[in-house]
Amino acid sequence: MKNIMVIGSGTMGNGIAQVCAESGFGVILHDISKFQLEKAIQTIQTNINRKKAKRIISESVETILKRISLSTSLEDAIEADFVIEAATEKKEIKAAIFKELDRICREDVILATNTSSISITEIASSTNRPSLVIGMHFMNPVPVMPLVEIICGLETSETTLEATKKLVVHFQKTPAIANDYPGFISNRIFLAMMNEAFHCVYEGVGEPEEIDKVMKLGFNHPMGPLYLADLVGLDTLLYVLEVLWDGYRDSKYRPCPLLVKMVNSGRLGRKSGRGFYDYTTEEKL
Repeated sequence: MKNIMVIGSGTMGNGIAQVCAESGFGVILHDISKFQLEKAIQTIQTNINRKKAKRIISESVETILKRISLSTSLEDAIEADFVIEAATEKKEIKAAIFKELDRICREDVILATNTSSISITEIASSTNRPSLVIGMHFMNPVPVMPLVEIICGLETSETTLEATKKLVVHFQKTPAIANDYPGFISNRIFLAMMNEAFHCVYEGVGEPEEIDKVMKLGFNHPMGPLYLADLVGLDTLLYVLEVLWDGYRDSKYRPCPLLVKMVNSGRLGRKSGRGFYDYTTEEKL
């Protein structure tokens, strides 16, 4: 395996591309937007420079960046030995991408999706190679977090699983294996906690910084759930909660009305400048 294609150059995609390049692979970073690709390269360069300054990596920044090529054509997937899709968390978008990848890629290429909630089996059904489709759920921020949740669809083969586990270990990350149920392991647990934190704000139990303080200092979480929600994106969390609610019909996954209202108003978190916190002044809303 020499070349990995990463589809989507947003927060998750550029992080995955960075990890691939740092691990010695040639990377084809694909996005439909040239502007997003240029922005992604700037982010990757900044992150690598930071790691270089801390002496976390020994290679030069230039050497790592030279491994990354930019693409606005999905046809470039013909050069890929492995594909990791990190596009928008919408089932229709991912299904369309996988249908095209199935047409373009060599018949032995594994197609992985970085979805955090969508059924791997459903995505695989849009291809003629369901045994070669697998989930690779990286944690945010990708270059820092040591875990990759690997999700097997109904027809994912043992060979595909073993090859993906081997790749994750090569990334110097730890694989955790899950089966294909709504939210997998991580978000089935994580979103229940997040939704409860949203309700604590909604019901006036505590202010966002107080809720985050309790979880950080009382339960040793590296950051509070509301600060993390802003970092991930409130729209993304709402979408995942809707998937969980649809899949389980358990009231703990019914999206908090406050979250719905915030997303509808455009308060999406750090990426929009406002969420549970105000990032234009760094003060509490």
